[in-house]
Amino acid sequence: MGEVDEDLLLKNFFAEVSEVERDNEVLRILSCFKLNPFEYLNLPFNSTPDDMKKQYRKLSLLVHPDKCKHPQAKEAFAALAKAQQLLLDPQEREYLLSQVNAAKEELRAKRKKQLKKDTASKIKSLVDEGKYEQQYEQSEEFQQQLKQRVRELLTEHEWRRRKMQMRISEEEGRLKKEEEETKEMWKRKREHEEQWEDTREQRVSSWRDFMKTGKKVKKGEIRPPKLKTEDPNKSYVQRPVKRG
Repeated sequence: MGEVDEDLLLKNFFAEVSEVERDNEVLRILSCFKLNPFEYLNLPFNSTPDDMKKQYRKLSLLVHPDKCKHPQAKEAFAALAKAQQLLLDPQEREYLLSQVNAAKEELRAKRKKQLKKDTASKIKSLVDEGKYEQQYEQSEEFQQQLKQRVRELLTEHEWRRRKMQMRISEEEGRLKKEEEETKEMWKRKREHEEQWEDTREQRVSSWRDFMKTGKKVKKGEIRPPKLKTEDPNKSYVQRPVKRG
């Protein structure tokens, strides 16, 4: 009986350890730098597509909502899926690696300046024919610097992209507003022309009646223009004025 209890205790213990491991992985994923899918999958920058697929399967099983009780397991699982999708996209992976290479070149240039000041390191580097630098680039110090610089480059690029997108959106909004204003102007003009055409017969009839009788038009009808007789420079024919 005691042995059975001990086996059960051991099983429960490993289940708890496994649960802690799952929770920790969820927290790790959710704390990753959002613009770098390599960090989500916890992979080095020189990983192959096969490495990415294997790592995704491993981590996705660890944080799968059906197996992990953490309340944000679903969110972490979705983040892993998106990271794999980005890394397996040739265009997206090429962009990411271009940023990695740019960061490497910057760090190498910085390292070269430092070696010029350190004669001993410079001599060692020359004697080892590059092996000294290769070893340095594999060090934890260099990898951390690289990771940080890649973050900075990705952030700068994303910020420029968002600013450009904002400007494009503003320009699209301005053009759309101008287009709507132009449409409204033409709509009002068309309505005015239609209204003017609809009242043409009434205006012509009122003018004819006025010319025949000289009487004032009825209320609501359109009045013809008044003739001023005191201005001799008018080009139209004036109505004779009776003089006493």
